[in-house]
Amino acid sequence: MNVPLTRTRPKSLALGLVRALEDRIRAGALASGDKLPTEAAIMAEFEVSRTVVREAISKLQAAGLVETRHGIGTFVLGLGEGGPFRIGAEQMATLHDVVAVLELRIGVETEAAALAAQRRTDAHLTAMRAALSAFAEAAQAGRDAVAADFQFHLEIARATGNPHFEQLMATLGAPSIPRARLASLQAAGDEDPIAQRDYLLRVNAEHESILVAIDARDAEAARAAMRTHLANSRERRRRAALALQEQR
Repeated sequence: MNVPLTRTRPKSLALGLVRALEDRIRAGALASGDKLPTEAAIMAEFEVSRTVVREAISKLQAAGLVETRHGIGTFVLGLGEGGPFRIGAEQMATLHDVVAVLELRIGVETEAAALAAQRRTDAHLTAMRAALSAFAEAAQAGRDAVAADFQFHLEIARATGNPHFEQLMATLGAPSIPRARLASLQAAGDEDPIAQRDYLLRVNAEHESILVAIDARDAEAARAAMRTHLANSRERRRRAALALQEQR
């Protein structure tokens, strides 16, 4: 059953596509576990660009409605899976909000990294490396690296072999990734794309440290590397906020 794209004028093509796909999920045309059509198929059906499709998929991921599995495709998570708990973009509006989410992630993801080090497979490592490559590619091109950042953390949760870690990360979604990476530079008046790229690559070096520990099956090192990474993210966000306050 196809639910047509709404005929009312959407705020953007991406939002219109999001609404159409949400309608299909709610109507049961796309059930939990179903694989979404390919990008090319969606582009052809809705007559939109690849950029619009990717933006819409990103928004559906952030809403916890779908998840992308590297090399396989994007799958429907269903409505309300993971219970009523959800952190949306609107709940990441203030410094207090961001710090609160980072505290939660520190508590959950440090143990997830340790379990991943003990239980990971070669396939898990391949997926993590692909996410880091996507992050580095986005940084080099000056694009938003949040989706790749979240994918890396989701792959670690998946490597625990405990579905509850993966489900919680999927519920948190991409909005749980702080935007301080670029905000800190802009707050300091540094909009140099080279500086922004270098900053993101330094962040990804922290990801590399986590991956090295997981690859080595060193649970304690993985736990420490993840804690350091998330604590650094919290500190970067705090510094960005202070820099903005000083400019006012």
